[in-house]
Amino acid sequence: MVLDAVGAVEQFIRIFAAVYSLALILYVLTSWVQLPYSLRGVHRFLADVCDPYLRFWRRLLPLSFGAIDFSPIVAILALGVFAGILIAILNRF
Repeated sequence: MVLDAVGAVEQFIRIFAAVYSLALILYVLTSWVQLPYSLRGVHRFLADVCDPYLRFWRRLLPLSFGAIDFSPIVAILALGVFAGILIAILNRF
């Protein structure tokens, strides 16, 4: 029974990391183009979901590279590492 719970939590972590990474990528892509009025709500939703996490990484990055923002790349990599660490801890049970 414990293995079923650990497997379920592990699957949740994997799916959450994948969906949130996809949301970050979509947020970056939608910020590059002018969306039609009917899709601006999607961009606002993605901004509400992704901006707090990206702001955290923007504060931690020491250098600014002009117009290039590396915080989404760092955020996605950190999300993957954190998910991997959590899954490794869960696999010890």
